[in-house]
Amino acid sequence: MLKGFREFIMKGNVLDLAVAVIIGAAFAQVVNAMVEAVLMPLISALVGSPNFDSFAVLTVNGNDIRFGVLLTALVNFLLVAAAVYFAIVLPMNRMIEARNRRLGIDPTEEEADAQVQLLTEIRDALRRRT
Repeated sequence: MLKGFREFIMKGNVLDLAVAVIIGAAFAQVVNAMVEAVLMPLISALVGSPNFDSFAVLTVNGNDIRFGVLLTALVNFLLVAAAVYFAIVLPMNRMIEARNRRLGIDPTEEEADAQVQLLTEIRDALRRRT
């Protein structure tokens, strides 16, 4: 029983997943720090408030419906997405393109599935008939 468990734990994909989770958690702190310490103060300087929680509050029967909280969450999501894109995805894509150019690798279009090609030919033939 312990031998099977040890083999399961020592598989590469389990260890890779564990490393990915740990790195992801550490990287989340970097992204959050960038959003909270850099981007949100910039927005606060422009708008005058670090969040929109008090914006668009509607009171119905003594209950506050706060649309601003949703707006703050949406802005935070967009800021995190922008931070990830511009700080990670864009530079990584440029590095991959530079490496591919250096190695002479051309991005080629993937071969279409035979069934997709056949269906495309049938569609085109039907269009010509009408």
